[in-house]
Amino acid sequence: MSDRRYSKDHEYVALEGDIATLGISDYAQSQLGDIVFIELPDVGKKVVKGKEIAVIESVKAASEVYSPVGGEVVEVNSQLGETPALVNDDPLGRGWLVKVRISDPGECASLMDAAAYSSFLKTL
Repeated sequence: MSDRRYSKDHEYVALEGDIATLGISDYAQSQLGDIVFIELPDVGKKVVKGKEIAVIESVKAASEVYSPVGGEVVEVNSQLGETPALVNDDPLGRGWLVKVRISDPGECASLMDAAAYSSFLKTL
């Protein structure tokens, strides 16, 4: 998806209409190591940009995932309950976390495109 945008916290948004698929970047999953558990929000939960939306536990640590956009959770990736390692294997595809109906599409404007995110990673 060429419209994928990234936050400085290493979450991504893939926008299709008013539905944003959220997940963590390949860089983030590589820093976490082997993911063993993911706590996702309930469908219907209202999320706020910059606030915690999920928790990912790896063999190294637990890490909060912050929503890069605000809105309402309309779907969660139920496969992650049985197979949390999907986030390690395919973070930008089958390892997505939640889908959110965004309340303000303008919030995506502050996120980085793939080229800007790649440049950002070089500063870390």
